[in-house]
Amino acid sequence: MNTVKAIYPGSFDPVTNGHLDLIARGAKIFDHLVVAILRNSSKNPLFTVEERVEMLTEGVASFSNVSIATFDGLLVDFVRKQQAQALMRGIRAISDYEYEFQMALMNRRLAPELETIFMMPDAKYSFVSSRLVKEVFILGGSIEGLVPRFVIDRLKQRVPKG
Repeated sequence: MNTVKAIYPGSFDPVTNGHLDLIARGAKIFDHLVVAILRNSSKNPLFTVEERVEMLTEGVASFSNVSIATFDGLLVDFVRKQQAQALMRGIRAISDYEYEFQMALMNRRLAPELETIFMMPDAKYSFVSSRLVKEVFILGGSIEGLVPRFVIDRLKQRVPKG
Protein backbone atom coordinates (compact mmCIF):
# COMPACT_ATOMS: atom_id res chain seq x y z
CA MET A 1 0.00 0.00 0.00
CA ASN A 2 1.30 3.44 -0.91
CA THR A 3 1.47 6.05 1.79
CA VAL A 4 1.64 9.75 1.09
CA LYS A 5 3.95 11.87 3.18
CA ALA A 6 3.73 15.66 2.98
CA ILE A 7 5.87 18.47 4.30
CA TYR A 8 4.30 21.67 5.67
CA PRO A 9 7.21 24.15 5.82
CA GLY A 10 7.33 27.56 7.47
CA SER A 11 8.95 29.70 10.11
CA PHE A 12 6.04 29.35 12.59
CA ASP A 13 7.26 32.34 14.63
CA PRO A 14 4.91 31.81 16.43
CA VAL A 15 2.44 29.10 15.46
CA THR A 16 -1.06 30.51 14.93
CA ASN A 17 -4.51 28.93 14.97
CA GLY A 18 -4.44 29.27 11.18
CA HIS A 19 -1.36 27.03 11.08
CA LEU A 20 -3.01 24.54 13.42
CA ASP A 21 -6.18 24.57 11.30
CA LEU A 22 -4.14 23.64 8.22
CA ILE A 23 -2.24 20.98 10.14
CA ALA A 24 -5.50 19.41 11.35
CA ARG A 25 -6.89 19.28 7.82
CA GLY A 26 -3.60 18.10 6.35
CA ALA A 27 -3.48 15.29 8.92
CA LYS A 28 -6.79 14.03 7.51
CA ILE A 29 -5.53 14.07 3.91
CA PHE A 30 -1.99 12.73 4.22
CA ASP A 31 -0.79 9.53 5.83
CA HIS A 32 2.01 11.46 7.49
CA LEU A 33 2.52 15.22 7.75
CA VAL A 34 5.87 16.69 8.74
CA VAL A 35 5.68 20.26 10.00
CA ALA A 36 9.09 21.61 9.02
CA ILE A 37 10.49 24.69 10.73
CA LEU A 38 12.90 26.68 8.60
CA ARG A 39 16.14 27.60 10.35
CA ASN A 40 16.59 31.08 8.86
CA SER A 41 18.64 33.44 11.01
CA SER A 42 18.25 36.29 8.51
CA LYS A 43 14.54 36.58 9.40
CA ASN A 44 15.31 37.74 12.97
CA PRO A 45 12.80 35.43 14.66
CA LEU A 46 11.27 36.30 18.03
CA PHE A 47 11.44 32.68 19.18
CA THR A 48 14.36 30.28 18.84
CA VAL A 49 13.98 27.22 16.65
CA GLU A 50 13.91 25.10 19.81
CA GLU A 51 11.06 27.19 21.26
CA ARG A 52 9.11 26.89 18.02
CA VAL A 53 9.63 23.12 18.06
CA GLU A 54 8.27 23.04 21.64
CA MET A 55 5.21 25.13 20.72
CA LEU A 56 4.41 23.10 17.62
CA THR A 57 4.93 19.85 19.49
CA GLU A 58 2.35 21.00 22.03
CA GLY A 59 0.01 22.19 19.29
CA VAL A 60 0.04 18.89 17.35
CA ALA A 61 0.12 16.50 20.31
CA SER A 62 -3.33 15.09 19.46
CA PHE A 63 -2.29 14.00 15.94
CA SER A 64 -0.59 10.61 15.74
CA ASN A 65 0.45 11.14 12.11
CA VAL A 66 2.08 14.58 12.50
CA SER A 67 5.72 15.14 13.40
CA ILE A 68 7.94 18.19 13.78
CA ALA A 69 11.33 18.68 12.10
CA THR A 70 13.72 21.51 11.31
CA PHE A 71 15.65 22.25 8.15
CA ASP A 72 17.83 24.78 6.40
CA GLY A 73 18.92 25.06 2.81
CA LEU A 74 16.77 24.10 -0.14
CA LEU A 75 13.33 22.82 0.74
CA VAL A 76 13.40 20.25 -2.08
CA ASP A 77 16.57 18.73 -0.58
CA PHE A 78 14.82 18.36 2.78
CA VAL A 79 11.74 16.86 1.10
CA ARG A 80 13.90 14.27 -0.66
CA LYS A 81 15.69 13.38 2.60
CA GLN A 82 12.28 12.91 4.21
CA GLN A 83 11.15 10.78 1.24
CA ALA A 84 7.98 12.87 0.98
CA GLN A 85 5.81 13.16 -2.11
CA ALA A 86 4.06 16.47 -1.46
CA LEU A 87 4.42 19.96 -0.08
CA MET A 88 1.47 21.52 1.71
CA ARG A 89 1.27 25.30 1.63
CA GLY A 90 -1.27 27.66 3.13
CA ILE A 91 -2.75 30.51 1.13
CA ARG A 92 -4.68 33.34 2.78
CA ALA A 93 -4.93 35.96 0.05
CA ILE A 94 -4.08 36.68 -3.58
CA SER A 95 -0.74 38.12 -2.48
CA ASP A 96 0.14 34.76 -0.89
CA TYR A 97 -0.87 32.97 -4.08
CA GLU A 98 1.49 35.00 -6.28
CA TYR A 99 4.49 34.21 -4.08
CA GLU A 100 3.49 30.58 -3.50
CA PHE A 101 2.85 30.03 -7.21
CA GLN A 102 6.39 31.16 -8.05
CA MET A 103 7.84 28.96 -5.32
CA ALA A 104 5.78 25.95 -6.48
CA LEU A 105 7.00 26.37 -10.04
CA MET A 106 10.63 26.65 -8.92
CA ASN A 107 10.23 23.59 -6.70
CA ARG A 108 8.68 21.72 -9.64
CA ARG A 109 11.68 22.65 -11.76
CA LEU A 110 14.09 21.46 -9.07
CA ALA A 111 12.06 18.36 -8.12
CA PRO A 112 9.54 17.39 -10.83
CA GLU A 113 8.40 14.40 -8.77
CA LEU A 114 7.13 16.68 -5.98
CA GLU A 115 3.53 17.90 -5.86
CA THR A 116 2.51 21.15 -4.15
CA ILE A 117 -0.90 21.25 -2.50
CA PHE A 118 -2.38 24.65 -1.67
CA MET A 119 -4.84 24.86 1.21
CA MET A 120 -6.81 27.77 2.57
CA PRO A 121 -7.30 28.15 6.31
CA ASP A 122 -10.75 28.52 7.81
CA ALA A 123 -12.15 31.94 6.89
CA LYS A 124 -11.86 33.14 10.49
CA TYR A 125 -8.07 32.80 10.17
CA SER A 126 -7.73 34.08 6.61
CA PHE A 127 -6.08 37.33 7.74
CA VAL A 128 -3.88 35.90 10.51
CA SER A 129 -0.11 35.77 10.12
CA SER A 130 2.65 35.28 12.66
CA ARG A 131 3.99 38.74 11.79
CA LEU A 132 0.61 40.38 12.38
CA VAL A 133 0.07 38.50 15.65
CA LYS A 134 3.44 39.71 16.97
CA GLU A 135 2.79 43.31 15.91
CA VAL A 136 -0.66 43.44 17.51
CA PHE A 137 0.62 41.83 20.72
CA ILE A 138 3.61 44.19 20.99
CA LEU A 139 1.29 47.18 20.54
CA GLY A 140 -1.01 45.94 23.31
CA GLY A 141 -3.87 44.52 21.24
CA SER A 142 -5.71 41.29 21.92
CA ILE A 143 -4.71 38.17 20.01
CA GLU A 144 -7.18 35.91 21.84
CA GLY A 145 -8.57 33.30 19.47
CA LEU A 146 -5.79 33.84 16.92
CA VAL A 147 -3.14 31.74 18.64
CA PRO A 148 -3.22 28.97 21.24
CA ARG A 149 -3.07 29.97 24.93
CA PHE A 150 0.48 28.59 25.24
CA VAL A 151 1.63 31.05 22.56
CA ILE A 152 0.08 33.99 24.42
CA ASP A 153 1.83 32.83 27.60
CA ARG A 154 5.17 32.64 25.81
CA LEU A 155 4.66 36.05 24.20
CA LYS A 156 3.96 37.52 27.65
CA GLN A 157 7.26 36.09 28.87
CA ARG A 158 9.21 37.25 25.81
CA VAL A 159 7.81 40.71 25.05
CA PRO A 160 8.08 43.36 27.75
CA LYS A 161 5.00 45.50 28.20
CA GLY A 162 5.77 49.18 27.89
